[in-house]
Amino acid sequence: MSSSLEGKRAVITGASAGIGKHIAIKLAEEGCKVVLCSRSEDKLREIAKTIEDSLVVPTDIRVEEDVKRMISKTMENFGGIDILVNNAGIIRYGDIEDFSTEDYKAVMETNVDGTFYATREALPYLRESEGNIVFIGSFDSNHPRSFNPIYAASKWWIKGFAHSIEAIFGKEGIAVTLVNPSEVRTEIPSENGTPYKEIFHQGEMLEPEEVAETVVFALKRTKNATVSQLDFYRRDKLGDFF
Repeated sequence: MSSSLEGKRAVITGASAGIGKHIAIKLAEEGCKVVLCSRSEDKLREIAKTIEDSLVVPTDIRVEEDVKRMISKTMENFGGIDILVNNAGIIRYGDIEDFSTEDYKAVMETNVDGTFYATREALPYLRESEGNIVFIGSFDSNHPRSFNPIYAASKWWIKGFAHSIEAIFGKEGIAVTLVNPSEVRTEIPSENGTPYKEIFHQGEMLEPEEVAETVVFALKRTKNATVSQLDFYRRDKLGDFF
């Protein structure tokens, strides 16, 4: 059984490209009003041209006051929040001994601090609407990663935070879903700096549209249910460990 998303008000962080962009498009197709948030205003406005009922709010998720302004703008324009998708995130690579403090802070401020700020500011309105929070985690949320431990640690934090929010607010009617995809063919750079979408052909990795479809699936569950965690891997992914 599933419920309609028609008229739901959805805030998507990191909406200018990749997974976030396609989540915004899919939710708009389902009838949602979407709030597009990221630092890339030009990209957001291009996406908004294809979405009739959308609001562009340029936001640096790392800056607390920016996030507060984003939620305030959402309330001013749409009068409430039904869905928050915590998607914004970055990745940096490097051995621990050589990992710069600058890169460490960039990952943690975006993936951890930004997720906390957005969740905290949206929660009062999600409580009113008995809404949904989706956290975009990672395969790395479940497994140690020798080549990107800082990124993995940030995604383990998201996993712990998401399930804790679920434990606290589930009894108040808020549904929480953690989606953990394996590698996705997006603009995110690989270890050598080349975007994944330029290295891999279609079918060799997950596509952002596929991840967006899993998010829609979770959001369409009926009021008494939630998809707590959805591990979404390419079929041969676990073979990496054997």
